[in-house]
Amino acid sequence: MYDLIVVGKGPAGLSAAIYAVRAGLSVLVIGRDAGSLGTADLIENYLGFVEPITGAKLLADSIAQATRLGVEILSEEVTGLAWMENYVVHTASQEFETKALVIASGMPRRKATVKGLNEFEGLGVSYCATCDGFFYRGKTVAVIGNGEYAFKEASELKPFATKITLFTNGRPYESDKTDEKISVDLRPIAAVSGDDIKVRSVELTDGTILAVDGIFVAEGTASAVDLALKLGLDNDGKVITVNSRNQDTNLPGVFAAGDCTGGLLQIAVAVGDGARAGMAAANYVREMGGEKSVTVQWH
Repeated sequence: MYDLIVVGKGPAGLSAAIYAVRAGLSVLVIGRDAGSLGTADLIENYLGFVEPITGAKLLADSIAQATRLGVEILSEEVTGLAWMENYVVHTASQEFETKALVIASGMPRRKATVKGLNEFEGLGVSYCATCDGFFYRGKTVAVIGNGEYAFKEASELKPFATKITLFTNGRPYESDKTDEKISVDLRPIAAVSGDDIKVRSVELTDGTILAVDGIFVAEGTASAVDLALKLGLDNDGKVITVNSRNQDTNLPGVFAAGDCTGGLLQIAVAVGDGARAGMAAANYVREMGGEKSVTVQWH
């Protein structure tokens, strides 16, 4: 059990973690990578650096700072969020409980580039197994993706669908997990098709046509909006909706910061968002325990 779990280890997530741990919380940061910061070449518009700094260097220094202050950091993919008396964070291999959450996992992932998918969004094409799996009880479904997140989404469908096929769309299957109820098909997809009512089939490049009742897209890793949907957080389909005063969402104890909330996608903004979210989370946890709220100490 942690006081706070931060999903995402970019500038927003690490900033939130640093402020929260200095306020006395036990903090765990979970993230597979640093997103856009980790690949940034030279950064010269972030205050305090006379010479440009690489994104990798800034990230490494930020992680070292957070670790020195007592933040635990886990380099693993978050595959889902849930509520069971406390908030539960699922990764590819384990789960953690927490009193509060900060989601700072960047912008939504790119959708699969398969012909016909866009036309059938809401007509059998879905991006959330937790949200829509119930509608496919006794049905045949496909999941498009090739990693841990895709396997997790396919697993969410097992209580409902009678046949589940995970299509990697020509790519290697990157998860080490298997399940006898989930078939993995490595063949490339040419298109999906259907009628005016809903999607009906997946056509492979070798000419094979497989009938389906629904398709779930689970490319890459779970984005902030994917995670928001699992908890019922307000969003506009692209970013999570927050109160800009303290980065809180529509659920108590859940905050969001950085690129996943939209606005100016800059490191300086992400760090500020993270500071507000971290302090707001600290206040929330303290108030849960009947303690007084904390204030920022500028040192």
